[in-house]
Amino acid sequence: MSGALTPLMLAGLIFGVMLLLMAIRTPIAIAMFIAGCVGYVLKAGWLPLASFLNTQAFARFASYDLSVIPLFILMGHFATQGGISKALFGFTAAVMSRFRGGLAMGAVLASAAFGAICGSSVATAATITSVALPEMKRHGYSGRLATGTLAAGGTLGILIPPSVPLVIYAILAEQNIAKMFAAAMVPGLLAMIGYMIAIAVYVRLVPGHAPEHAEASKVTLESLAGILPIAVVFLLVFGGIYGGLFTPTEGAAVGAAATFVAALIKREITWQKFKHCFYATAEGSAMIFLIFIGADLMNAALALTQVPAQLAATVGGWGLSPLMVVAAILLFYVVLGAVMDELSMILLTIPIFFPMVMALDFGMPAESVAIWFGIMVLMTVGFGLLAPPWD
Repeated sequence: MSGALTPLMLAGLIFGVMLLLMAIRTPIAIAMFIAGCVGYVLKAGWLPLASFLNTQAFARFASYDLSVIPLFILMGHFATQGGISKALFGFTAAVMSRFRGGLAMGAVLASAAFGAICGSSVATAATITSVALPEMKRHGYSGRLATGTLAAGGTLGILIPPSVPLVIYAILAEQNIAKMFAAAMVPGLLAMIGYMIAIAVYVRLVPGHAPEHAEASKVTLESLAGILPIAVVFLLVFGGIYGGLFTPTEGAAVGAAATFVAALIKREITWQKFKHCFYATAEGSAMIFLIFIGADLMNAALALTQVPAQLAATVGGWGLSPLMVVAAILLFYVVLGAVMDELSMILLTIPIFFPMVMALDFGMPAESVAIWFGIMVLMTVGFGLLAPPWD
């Protein structure tokens, strides 16, 4: 059926259909699914597509490792609905208030801390923004600095464990989730410090975006008590994982339960909020799993064209250094971030790029290369999310 189309033309058609559907605001999971169906049918026919769809959903979702995703999402919703973000921002703002641009720095610090119990950049940005933006405006911060700070701080949710995109990369690349969490911690903290330094430099070089003098707030016992739940949950989850007490999946369950208890203690959770947490978790998990299916089908159609393998062989034949190849891939992620969300990018591209990178010689063990590449991708995806247009 695809005799008139070369493999490269068919691969281009698959991506073209996906981008066209995205342009008319089709949900990205559906866009990838339809594009994959078109490519699969043109290459193999209807019956092979039906056979693939008959088994793929169960084969994908029967994985025990995937259960960590809804558990971490639930943990984040309990933290959001439990009023933890307000106490967290109050503490970080007090800590940083002695510095010029301190509220903006406090928002970045709060984003990093909230990301440590949330796992989603979107949820982190939305939650901290709802608390921090009114305060920053009230203290005379410009809209440019306030929104830019909160958008950049929200991307820390991708890197600071537990991170749902990090878990998905680990599953796709067949890497240890606990090791990926450990590897992401230092880059996440470095990104947080880098954002805070950038704010400090910006408010001095470009006057008028932050108040010249701000009244320093004191860190009180009450504000310290407000962040205690976050510290306890973080130590419980990651101390248990790295102490060998439970697996990452079990740690996610423990974290969700502990965050729920913390919300109860703060007396912020109501029956309506409790139900909302589970409904929102179900919606978020369904969206992610639907993207999984769409990406699986599209990657299967691309695999039939053998273009990914040919691309890897072509790139290997160019004689480029491995670092140049990785740099080109990361630049592609920055551009792709303008039209796709982080989960879709990872699910669609990792099956194509990961084998290509693993075939290169970096002078490191294969596991180290896989972890290093994953962290580089996640950091770059975070930067790509800051590129316009925004939702």
